Amino acid sequence: MKKSTITCDMEGRILTMNDGAEQVFGYPKEELIGKKRVSIFSPGEIVLQNVEGWLDEAVKKGEYIGKTYFIKKNKEKFNAKIRITPTFANGKDQPQTGYCGVTEVIDEEVNVPINFSTKLIKGLAITRMPFTSASILPILAVGAYFAGVGDDLFNITNFVLCIFGVLIAHLSVNVLNDYFDVKDGTDEENNDYFQQVSGGSRAIELGLITLSGTKKLGTILTLIALLIGGVVLMLTNSANTSSVLYIALAGLFLGYFYTAPPLRLVARRGLGELTIFLAFGPLITLGTAFAIFNGDLMTSEHLMNCLYIGIPMGLLTTNILLINEFPDMLSDIKTKKNHLVVTFGKKASRWIYLLILGLAIYTTLILANSIGNDLLLIPLALLVIYGGYIFSILYKKYETRELVGANWGTITLQALFCVGICITLLF
Repeated sequence: MKKSTITCDMEGRILTMNDGAEQVFGYPKEELIGKKRVSIFSPGEIVLQNVEGWLDEAVKKGEYIGKTYFIKKNKEKFNAKIRITPTFANGKDQPQTGYCGVTEVIDEEVNVPINFSTKLIKGLAITRMPFTSASILPILAVGAYFAGVGDDLFNITNFVLCIFGVLIAHLSVNVLNDYFDVKDGTDEENNDYFQQVSGGSRAIELGLITLSGTKKLGTILTLIALLIGGVVLMLTNSANTSSVLYIALAGLFLGYFYTAPPLRLVARRGLGELTIFLAFGPLITLGTAFAIFNGDLMTSEHLMNCLYIGIPMGLLTTNILLINEFPDMLSDIKTKKNHLVVTFGKKASRWIYLLILGLAIYTTLILANSIGNDLLLIPLALLVIYGGYIFSILYKKYETRELVGANWGTITLQALFCVGICITLLF
């Protein structure tokens, strides 16, 4: 059997394959070149645990040589010896442009032990848990607000339950969104996504979980979230119970139908972005406030302040969604995922990002004036300075892969701003 030789770019996207690669892996070239990443050949746990180390050694030492096992297109496993080297399309005196992998089938049985830590990372990858900060930080901000303005204003038990309930609900939405994105073909069409930023978790594609397993996990997590929500309702001040119920149901509705048919809000020209703004902004902060406040929040002066806390947070989370739509635009057009970037195009959508950032700055100023806390000018300054820097990258790099710096920057901006709000509200 011939040796397989495959080259890829720095993100793992397949650039070239020889005839031996077709024979070894069972995929025709036209099915993979420019469409898939080399991770398609390896079990997901091996990708999570070993590939980064292999590539790092290849760069530092000039090559990596080792043994592993791969999966063919027909799902047949085979053992292999691999050699990975860095590639320099523009000459070795220029920056690295990718990798070349040579695979040779061997008769030796290869066992790749999977560490317990890898299994934990697998769970994080499937649920996209690191991104739950977008829902947890607004809850912490509401708690910080009540703690800062007075004593015994909120129920600690309900506060903790809200954190866990929203965390589980967010995980369930992440998993179900992946399920529907795979089922409707969105993930299959998308090969331009930025790893770990846009394009979903890719857990099903990597073989970390099956499509049916994804649906089952999402359902279980939803039921757990509902159970915690029921406990929260029982402990909520009676004057606020109906408000908590309505807001929780609205959040679950928007989260589920964000990608689920028949509504598929993400595809309806701005409704997806509006959904993210509401779900990760005002709905979370108001829902938390109603659930934990010791009194009738509707007649309290704290109601509007809790609303104001949520607005800039929701806007910044919306910008995370918006900028992640840039690399996904062409594939989203194919699957009729008609979000704002598809609707207006990348060039015009830069100004939508700036508009949302500007609204976040303006509403933070309103929050500072409403509460009378000058320390809120610190996270406000962060939005102006760091937000402006991120926009400058977006403005220049919106059509290139270098945009990824602005994608990560937008995520960082939202997190730092929310942490800043939490800290300043305590004083």
